Parts: sequence; structure tokens; C-alpha cells
Amino acid sequence: MKLLSLLSAILVLLLSVVSLHFLHSNYWSNLRWSLSLQSSPVADLVVRNALIYTSDASLPFADSMAVSNGRILRVGNYSSVVQDLPGYGTKELNLEGKIVVPGFIDSHVHFINGGLQMAQVELRGINNRDEFVRRVQEAVKNKKQGSWVLGGGWNNDLWGGELPVASWIDDITPYNPVWLSRTDGHMGLANSMALKLAGITKYTEDPIGGTIMKTTSGEPNGLLIDSAMKLLLPWIPEVSVDERREALVRASNLALMRGVTTVVDFGRYVPGTSVQLSWDDFSDVYHWTDTSGKMMIRVCLFFPMETWSHLLDLISKTGRVVSQWIYLGGVKGFADGSLGSNSALFYEPYVDDPHNYGLLVTELESLFNMTMASDKSGLQVAIHAIGDKANDLILDVYESVGSTNGMRDRRFRIEHAQHLVPGSTARFGEQGIVASVQPDHLLDDADSAIKKLGVERAQKESYLFRSLLASNAQLAFGSDWPVADINPLGSIKAAMKRIPPGWESAWISSECLTLHDALNAYTISAARASFLDNDLGSLSPGKMADFVVLSTDSWDDFAAEGSASVEATFVGGLQAYP
Repeated sequence: MKLLSLLSAILVLLLSVVSLHFLHSNYWSNLRWSLSLQSSPVADLVVRNALIYTSDASLPFADSMAVSNGRILRVGNYSSVVQDLPGYGTKELNLEGKIVVPGFIDSHVHFINGGLQMAQVELRGINNRDEFVRRVQEAVKNKKQGSWVLGGGWNNDLWGGELPVASWIDDITPYNPVWLSRTDGHMGLANSMALKLAGITKYTEDPIGGTIMKTTSGEPNGLLIDSAMKLLLPWIPEVSVDERREALVRASNLALMRGVTTVVDFGRYVPGTSVQLSWDDFSDVYHWTDTSGKMMIRVCLFFPMETWSHLLDLISKTGRVVSQWIYLGGVKGFADGSLGSNSALFYEPYVDDPHNYGLLVTELESLFNMTMASDKSGLQVAIHAIGDKANDLILDVYESVGSTNGMRDRRFRIEHAQHLVPGSTARFGEQGIVASVQPDHLLDDADSAIKKLGVERAQKESYLFRSLLASNAQLAFGSDWPVADINPLGSIKAAMKRIPPGWESAWISSECLTLHDALNAYTISAARASFLDNDLGSLSPGKMADFVVLSTDSWDDFAAEGSASVEATFVGGLQAYP
């Protein structure tokens, strides 16, 4: 019996040695195969005969690029860097000298809102009252009695400044409540039926941070500003999950057509409304689309600052990079309203409204406490500020929070930063603040700013892009879509030329940017502004192969005129448009 046990033990030992030998052999075999792949990689895609602007300071230009598994293998000269990478199955793209740039990163959008608005009443660009009314009347024809008519994008400055009122549309909408948001999202027009449903009467008081505009007799005229919108918006039925998923598809297709491969989405949150909207969109739309394998564009999500602890819990479970498509950015707060709605907060009153300095839409102590808690927890903070006083208040908040919580790479952001008093631009650089700005807004605001602030104030403090860069501030470009169109090439030209519609020369020409600075603000600087620069923002080895093929083959013409169009958009090395 003992002999049998001894023989069994010897047999087991021999089998173990043999198994270890084979495992060891397989290990080294796999390692050698892996190393051979690394020493002789094969590209999925080779782009050649192009003028590639990389947004990478170590190699600004190249003529070829190789892609493997969605990431960039090499960038450089074809003959010396790339020509050995093609193999069986490699696709080669000869661009015949066309310009290639990194995929654009739109640093500020309301993405689901934009997709939804594409299916609603479109009032952007309308320049007269009759067309405004006609568009609403056309929309009502297709609505059942009692259903809401929704839309937006109107800008009263385009027809001389007169604000629309409920009486414009009451006669044509007797059986349908109507809500039409202004282009900036800080004011909207309700018809009388909508006001009645929401219980807004002459006796309704203005909420903190908002205004119910009224007639001379004290009756509400239909216009609600900033937090006053919270009195009406909860009465609008929430759009369905399917409608929001369809909106994401529409928005993504439009973005890709414009060369945008990543967006920083600040959600559907409006001051004073339910903050749950952004979280619903994350779980029901973005996360669902991602797990279904249907995402087409990368998104970096910011959530209402009031929900910072909820975001912290989510990041602790998923990490900041949820997938190759979804990044968790941080939290966003509000300091003031907008210039067009006379609710941006200034040191001096509005010229056209001498007793009005604008609105502080969030109590400063509350804003400070939420910023302190969010930053202490390691979350990135972005705060909306447009007026000069609002920007200074937020710079003060950031300075205090930073000194209290200690030094770290936090990349505080100010969204919009449209009007800055002398000295404020330097503070952006000194404090390392990201100026997340939207060039298209300067085209919309030029005439309005002069009227509301006066020529001297408007000229001295409006859209100081070059001054911010000169102060070593981080400049990130975006659109604020659907407030403005999502169109990076148009925004780049706006930043370079600064010529508003109807003008013959630049508005504050000293603030015009070069093509190089404008491109970087939509690529590598935009990536750094949201901690995305390890994966995105430049055409560098190891980063995602997101790039755009432009229509032009002349860098000199592009740099001089800023004019080009998108011919193709690639995401992860795969053609996503057309």
C-alpha cells in the first residue's frame, strides 16, 4: 500500500513538471509573439500625402499617420516613419495634400437639448416679428389641443431689440400652451395659456435670482428671466426616454458632420429647474447607448454642482473614464445670467436699463460652500460667469478655495468669461483658470454689447481672447449649442476675424487670434481643460485616432482667411462622416 502511494506521488510530480514545462514554453512563446508584434507593428489605416496639423508642439506638422486598434501608432514623414507599417488588410488613404487636423472638442454644449431642439420650433436667425409668429403658427397646425408647443433660439437683437410678448402669439395659440426660449437660455416667452397653467399672475412675486416681466398694468407679459423660469418649466411634460435617445442620434450626426468628435456636455439643466434631468440623461441615454454599442461621439459630462456628492459616489464606482466614449468631467454652477437678457452681473448698470446691474442667480455663500466641498473631494469645478463683476466674484471664490484646500492640478473653469475688467485677464493666468469661451457669441453680442454697455465699456472688456492667452490662461473653445450653432470651423474664423454680421471690420481687432491659437483652443487646449489630454486633443502616438479631413490643401489660405469645410470625420480610425 505504501509502495502504491509512493508511485502515485512520483507520477503526480512528473506530470506537474511536464505541465510546468508546457506552461513555461507557452508563456515564452506568447511573449516572443507579442514582442514581435511590437517590433513589427501592422497598421489598420495609413493616412499619407496629407498636411497634418498635429496640435502637438513636439511635431507640429507631418505628412503621414498610421493607426492601429483605434489609436495612433506613428506620425511623421512617410518614407522614414510610416512606410514599413502597412501589411495585409491595411487600408491606405491618399489625401492628395488635403489638411488634416485633430478631431474638434466642443468644450461647452447642451447636447441632448440641441438634439431635441432640432425637432422643435426653430427660431434662430429670425429677424422680424412676422416670421416669428409664422413659425409658431406653422407648428400649432400639427399639434393636438392641449399639447405643448416648444422651441427656441430667438434673438430680439436681430429685429431691433423689441422683446416678444405673449400677445404676439395668444390669438394663434388659444388651445396650446407655448414655451419659446431665447437663444441664450436665460429668458423665455410663454403664452397666456402656459402662464395660466403655471399659476403665474400679477400677484406672483419674483423668485430669488429671477424676474417675471410685467405690463404697465402689472400683468405678466409672458417673459420669464433666469430663476423665474422654474415657475413654468415643471409644468412642461418631460420628454420620453426614446425621444431623448433619438435626440442623441440627431445631435451626434450633426456634430460629426461638423468635425466634432468629442463634446463637453453640461446637460439639460436650467437655473431653478430640477437638477435630476442631467442624471436621467446619463443613465437613460448615455449609459444605455454606450452599453448598447451605439455611441458615435465621445462625451465628457458635467453635472449640477448641487449633486456633487452623487457624482463623487459614481466616480468611486466607475472611475472617471467610464468607457472609451464616456468621461465623467465634474460639476457646474451658475453665478449670473446673460447679457442679452440683461441678467449678466456688472459693476456698472446697463446703459439701456440704468437701475439694473444684472442678477446673482446663486447665493454667493452657497456657491462658495459647494465649490469648496466639490474641490476638496477632487472634483473639477466649472462656473458660468458672463458679466465683469460675476467673473471677479468667481475668481475670488476660486482663489480662496484653492488656498484653503491646498495646491493640486485642479483646472478650475469659468464658462463664458465674456466681460472682464482690466486686470482680470491676468488673474486667469496667475490662478491657472480655464477660460471656456464661445467665439460665435461675440458675433451675436457685438451690437448688443455696445447698446447695453456703451462703446467704451464694450470695447475695453468684451471677449478678450488674445489678452487671456497673453496672460497664460488656458483657452478652450466651444459653441454653447444650441444657443449657437455647433460649427468649429465657423467659430475658428470668428475668433480670427471678429467681424460680426453687417460689419466691415473687426470688433476689437487687437483681440483677433491666429489660426494656430484658434485650432489649439478647439483641440489640445480643449482636451487639457477637461483632463482629456492623455487620450485626446492632438495627433500623437498612443492617443485616440480622432481626426478631420478638411477641404483645403493650402495652409497659407487657411491661415489667412480661416475658411474651410469638413470633408470627412474619423473617430478611432474609422470613418464616421460622411
